[in-house]
Amino acid sequence: MKEVYLKKGAGRSLKAGGLWVYDNEIDEARSSVSGEANGGIVTLRDFDGFFLGYGFCNENSKIRVRLLSRKEGEPVDDTLLKRRAEAAWNYRKRVMASTEDLSACRIIFGEADFLPGLTVDRFGDVLVVESLALGIDLLKERILGALIDVLSLDGVTIREVYERSDSKERDLEGMPRVKRWLDLPGRAKSGGETLIPITENGIRYLVDIAEGQKTGFFLDQKYNRLAVQRLCRGARVLDCFTHTGAFALNAAKGGAASVLAVDASETALSQARENVRLNGLDEIVSLKRADVFELLPALQEQGEQYDVVILDPPAFTKARSSVKKAASGYREINTRGMQLVKNGGFLATCTCSHFMEEGLFAATVHEAAKRAHVRLRQVEFRQQAPDHPILWTGEDNSYYLKFYIFQVLRER
Repeated sequence: MKEVYLKKGAGRSLKAGGLWVYDNEIDEARSSVSGEANGGIVTLRDFDGFFLGYGFCNENSKIRVRLLSRKEGEPVDDTLLKRRAEAAWNYRKRVMASTEDLSACRIIFGEADFLPGLTVDRFGDVLVVESLALGIDLLKERILGALIDVLSLDGVTIREVYERSDSKERDLEGMPRVKRWLDLPGRAKSGGETLIPITENGIRYLVDIAEGQKTGFFLDQKYNRLAVQRLCRGARVLDCFTHTGAFALNAAKGGAASVLAVDASETALSQARENVRLNGLDEIVSLKRADVFELLPALQEQGEQYDVVILDPPAFTKARSSVKKAASGYREINTRGMQLVKNGGFLATCTCSHFMEEGLFAATVHEAAKRAHVRLRQVEFRQQAPDHPILWTGEDNSYYLKFYIFQVLRER
């Protein structure tokens, strides 16, 4: 097996529980990997030869090695991959609230399930997979086969597997972007309908696994949507960045008197309309195509006020270098959102950017409250649903969603 050695003093994140080794941590003179071994399994050693683990290597990536096992003598074989798949499924069975929640959930979440670079979401009898690293790409069909076998032991039949590996992150690994059905011999056949029906929190959706964002549906907000649902009885609700309407539909199901759902994408709104129709909520939920940054001040000028305002924007930053600009955007929409909330009403606000750290986001919202001349009473602080577990490591790359619910108060 090829060997990779760290420089003296390198690998601090790895030794703190992380799974990544960067190219600038490698002692190139002592490492025996060459380009033809890209994607293959290597033995990782410290500068003094001490065994650190087995992982896959890619010389085309700044993340040179991603660890799969820390146990010396444990081969990276089908037994290990099945054990990882089994552990991932058993974890979800323990932490998700119901069988319905398991029918639409994330089963594998990359590094947090010790399968770096791999995401697998379940939508009924269809799996959607995203592969973002060369080594895991070479292993993905074996992992999927093992996962399907594990699911079958609980009576779960997987009919088809669709690959949504079309993220630009694959460019960094020297891999082409792909969207396709996968054939897994003897397990799942390909080529079916790409609009998949699911039910979440008692609400029906059609998930577009081929053209929707990411793998087709934002499963990470499942229980946050449920938390908002409880606040909306009899309320007038504004849902910003509604995408395919999930928060709006949860507000309506919670008994909202009216919901205005806004998004700039006509494609997303088209799917939202279908989801509204599926649930018979046309008289409660209205949809509007608009730029939220332009709409919020316009609504304020019109004197509009809402009992509940929901802000679920896309990530304003995907790099540390643009965090300052992103904070300005979050401050702007939160200031405007708070000004539109009636005294005693509620604001639900979040960031899904890994780089917008918890403390910075809290400070940004606090600054927005000062600009809006309101006080905030925190109801809840929430994170991503537990099927997107947060692995505490030196990298902390699995923690990204920060979600607040506040009561907005204007009395001094």
